[in-house]
Amino acid sequence: MRMPPPSCASQWRGPAAGLPKGWAACRAEEPTVGLPKDPVSSARVVQARLQPTDALGFTGRPCPTHSSGLVRALHRHRPALLPRGTTIATPTVLASPHFHREAKNKGAGPRRRARRARWAELRRRPVRHPGTAFALFLPGAGRGAPPGNPCATAAAFPGSPLAGGPGCAERKWAAAERAERCCGWDLAELEGAGERSAGGPRGPGERTAAGPVASAAAPGERGGDGAPGRVGAGASALFAGLQDLGVANGEDLKETLTNCTEPLKAIEQFQTENGVLLPSLQSALPFLDLHGTPRLEFHQSVFDELRDKLLERVSAIASEGKAEERYKKLEDLLEKSFSLVKMPSLQPVVMCVMKHLPKVPEKKLKLVMADKELYRACAVEVKRQIWQDNQALFGDEVSPLLKQYIVEKESALFSTELSVLHNFFSPSPKTRRQGEVVQRLTRMVGRNVKLYDMVLQFLRTLFLRTRNVHYCTLRAELLMSLHDLDVGDICSVDPCHKFTWCLDACIRERFVDSKRARELQGFLDGVKKGQEQVLGDLSMILCDPFAINTLSLSTVRHLQELVGQEVLPRDSPDLLLLLRLLALGQGAWDMIDSQVFKEPKMEVELVTRFLPMLMSFVVDDHTFNVDQKLPAEEKAPVTYPNTLPESFTKFLQEQRMACEVGLYYVLHITKQRNKNALLRLLPGLVETFGDLAFGDIFLHLLTGSLALLADEFALEDFCSSLFDGFLLTASPRKESVQRHVLRLLLHLHHRVAPSKLEALQKALEPTGQSGEAVKELYSQLGEKLEQLDHRKPSPAQAPETPALELPLPAVPAPAVL
Repeated sequence: MRMPPPSCASQWRGPAAGLPKGWAACRAEEPTVGLPKDPVSSARVVQARLQPTDALGFTGRPCPTHSSGLVRALHRHRPALLPRGTTIATPTVLASPHFHREAKNKGAGPRRRARRARWAELRRRPVRHPGTAFALFLPGAGRGAPPGNPCATAAAFPGSPLAGGPGCAERKWAAAERAERCCGWDLAELEGAGERSAGGPRGPGERTAAGPVASAAAPGERGGDGAPGRVGAGASALFAGLQDLGVANGEDLKETLTNCTEPLKAIEQFQTENGVLLPSLQSALPFLDLHGTPRLEFHQSVFDELRDKLLERVSAIASEGKAEERYKKLEDLLEKSFSLVKMPSLQPVVMCVMKHLPKVPEKKLKLVMADKELYRACAVEVKRQIWQDNQALFGDEVSPLLKQYIVEKESALFSTELSVLHNFFSPSPKTRRQGEVVQRLTRMVGRNVKLYDMVLQFLRTLFLRTRNVHYCTLRAELLMSLHDLDVGDICSVDPCHKFTWCLDACIRERFVDSKRARELQGFLDGVKKGQEQVLGDLSMILCDPFAINTLSLSTVRHLQELVGQEVLPRDSPDLLLLLRLLALGQGAWDMIDSQVFKEPKMEVELVTRFLPMLMSFVVDDHTFNVDQKLPAEEKAPVTYPNTLPESFTKFLQEQRMACEVGLYYVLHITKQRNKNALLRLLPGLVETFGDLAFGDIFLHLLTGSLALLADEFALEDFCSSLFDGFLLTASPRKESVQRHVLRLLLHLHHRVAPSKLEALQKALEPTGQSGEAVKELYSQLGEKLEQLDHRKPSPAQAPETPALELPLPAVPAPAVL
């Protein structure tokens, strides 16, 4: 057999002691210069240099016999030539058609077939390593590493400083020996002989080469935020900022391993330069290896600790020393670290620096705003600086919160719970301000007056567009939430602050006393000429349903006191002030819409005719109650007046103020369980100003008060007056009324007469246009009625009354004559 010329033997640089004769001809030439950086191209150049000259009569194909002998000799002398654990197979090009032809000609016995199958397998699964002409199957190679990736291959050399120590390398080598005997060094069999599977735990021999920064979020491992990283170009982009700071990253390691002649030394040097510079650490790391602790876990813990210390230091710098000095330090730190803002592991540090800067450079803000991920990650303090110059972006952030607030308020109005003590107005103002939406808006505004003004503008616009009074509630709650936090920057410039503060105290007490009434009047009278626009905000605060509720309850209470004092309404300054505040609140929408900032004029007839009429109703109630308490011999046959003055109905239809006060008087007599007064006033509520009697707030309060008259629902005349004469008149045209009626029946269905309940169920049946809420309530009512029917025994099953068997009295026998 001809051998290749021995000219290449002098170029072999590895330890060749003990090699068999004739081997020098097939020793690989080690590439030294002129190799491409691409691993595949580099391997091809080496392949070209290793091709023998006309060894078996064909050009460009190495001798398969000599190559397989080279492989066997390398296995025999692997400790001296290659790192332990490296599996060697012949390159794909060795499995040439000429070789297979030669094998077929010589016959195919069992050994020959096994050898041919081995060559076919090697041809299917090559992993080329740059700098050699052999396929290296490396036990413990990184999961997911593509073939030919020098970073993943070289970094997983067993026995290197990155591996799990000598013991781990020996165990893997034994597994590789067994795999060689079984299937010819197949990578899948190596994994089955002790390597990790796709979802198994990470072993010590699978750590990547990197220092604290690189290992904290190495490609293919978890990033600094604990999320899995991605291998490839995406991972390289995450660490692009390291190059700007002169810190080595994965690309540098890849380039080093591609061009180096001794990968192990290159890895060790990379570790020394980029690892934790602590001399005592070199002796401690092998101790961790013995306990099976991955190097990645160690470096990650060190990195997390250093990052936490750095975050604490940044916060300390922001609070120490003079303002100019600390802000200068933070600006310098931001300039040096901003290139790392896209690294998940270091992003919190950059964001912390930006958070403590009162004015982030405009260029940095634009970069953050242009990247959605960075925008979501930055602190609200940084977002404020972006929002104040970008009203549309701020509107996009605020809009979902405003929608959520309205949904929460409407859901509270349609709550299935009916109670006088626990209704829509039960929570205190301070409790309401602790809601999620108010607190989030408060944090978003902070101390920024410009953002606060934007929120108020959003609320005014939405109030004008929808007429939804809950926006007025949010306007007052936001101001008082900032007041609770003592944000003087905003409270001092809002002209409505002190007025809202005083009104908030009245809402908390659910009554406007004389002292606070004078304070509120002073604020109204203190509006100077040229500042009339303040009345627009004051009217919006007074339009808050909680403010209207407090003012209306106080008005009814004052009317009762005037009856006892025998004083007319026009002679009470406190009552006139309450009516003035009510008129200003109810006219808020018209004032803001017309931009005519003047207090609405109070109707004279409201004070001179309507309110005295309400006082006469109070007198009628009091007179009837007194007559009922008289002794029977002194009681005259008195009947409760059931007629309603025509002027009263006219006032409810034409004047908003009169309608509001009249509706709260109806709520008052319902809470007093005055059935006669309620039945007298119900016909007048069918037609009211703006359908206020069928508004959600009034019906919510009315249904809660009707729960106190549960016993009256068994009476046919009471149910007919309430349902047929009032509620069902608006049910077909207003779905909200139907929902409130269903709420009432869900609570009191067991008190209603069966015949009336059946008629109500038929009248409230949803149509095809009904909403899901109505259908759900109707379904719940049907289930309640079915349960009620099951509880009642049927007439056929009613037990018969047993006949009374009375003992006959003993009658003495007649005497015998």
